[in-house]
Amino acid sequence: MFKKIGAIALSTGLVLSAVSIPVLADKPDSPGKGKGWGKGGKKIENVIYMIPDGFSPDYASNYRAYKGEEAVWDNHLKGLYTTHSANSDITDSAAAGTAMATGEKTNNGVIGLDAEGNELTSILDAMEKKGKSSGLVATSTITHATPASFVANVDDRNNQTEIARQYIASEVDVLLGGGKNMFLPEAEGGNQKELNLLEEAEDANFTYVETRDQLEDGTDIDVEDGEKLLGLFADDALAPELHRGETEEPSIAEMTEASIDVLNEDKDGFFLMVEGSQIDWAGHDNDAAWAMSDVEAFEEAVKVALDFAKKDRKTLVVVGGDHDTGGMTTGSNGSMEVNADILQEVTATGDHMAAQLNQDRSNVKEVVEEYTNLTLTEEEVQTIKDASEPSIAINQVVSDYANVGWTSLNHTGADIQLYAYGPKSDEFSGFYDNTDIPKKIADILKLKLDK
Repeated sequence: MFKKIGAIALSTGLVLSAVSIPVLADKPDSPGKGKGWGKGGKKIENVIYMIPDGFSPDYASNYRAYKGEEAVWDNHLKGLYTTHSANSDITDSAAAGTAMATGEKTNNGVIGLDAEGNELTSILDAMEKKGKSSGLVATSTITHATPASFVANVDDRNNQTEIARQYIASEVDVLLGGGKNMFLPEAEGGNQKELNLLEEAEDANFTYVETRDQLEDGTDIDVEDGEKLLGLFADDALAPELHRGETEEPSIAEMTEASIDVLNEDKDGFFLMVEGSQIDWAGHDNDAAWAMSDVEAFEEAVKVALDFAKKDRKTLVVVGGDHDTGGMTTGSNGSMEVNADILQEVTATGDHMAAQLNQDRSNVKEVVEEYTNLTLTEEEVQTIKDASEPSIAINQVVSDYANVGWTSLNHTGADIQLYAYGPKSDEFSGFYDNTDIPKKIADILKLKLDK
């Protein structure tokens, strides 16, 4: 049987772009020049690389209105970067993840390979070669495109069973997210043809956990002694933050804290990638409430990372999305107001609400008003009744009340903002490409990202 683990609680400018925008200095609670941080300063032992998938400047603006105050990352805004892939002006998460992990462009759909099919070295690989431990956290399946880009090399992002196999064969020390089915054989209801990767994980010295309680209670993991941690908290992806309380799944903040707790046992330091996966999925559905609630959950994870970095003083925290999703706007329909705060009253995703509709959709008004605290007009009710995709129609109605606009159900080519905190964080100031982010990290740590 696998051991069970508990996480010991941790004690707890922008940018030059095409227009002339002055660089913003860190606010007083950020490390200043007098403390030896910024361009000079302390040696970095740890890197926490946090990717809110699909998050762009308008997500940040709407989140500020949703929250009613600044977000924790606002003090640490440093740069702006482009995101195109090797074969498209608009990237997908595989190509963007590969660029952000390896410093090389590739084609959409490809993970850990360049456009010619050559295997690439990620910043995680480079840090492992220096004797550091490593980990991946995601709210999607852990084998999804963004986390996979830091470990795997496959020509098709959908080959998640092969990604899972490469994980267990790799040197990565901590894997936390969804996707249990990617590790089990078909005979046990999984997606692997024959392999049982949970058994192989046990042989590879992984401790396996499946619930929040198992993550919190149990034994410690000694990465110095070769012990590892695998947490798969759902058969597929984890629940959206709006519905996580109905499950036994840990939050992204709890997974981040547990990962730091385990990896920090390595005296040589660590690398941790944390993805807020479902911000992107909410954007694909134009679901403003889902988007904002998952941004809120991601912010709690960033707080965990920053709290650790402020005490440790040898940790660089880098936060940046892989691309925009949905073309969100701050304001819509000609209004001069943003009412994103009303999304605080929404308690379910549009998908969930649509699933509660009866066959003739005669209960649209009751269902939507139960989960949103809105009063729908007859015209809005009829629009949802007539829609080919009622979940999208519900989300559009809710977004209209919040004055949150959308321009797409897919990714866009918008430039993305980057936040950084810790020693050498000023190195991320300016306007650059997503491939420059791992290169900057590698330069700071004197690492090589060889193909």
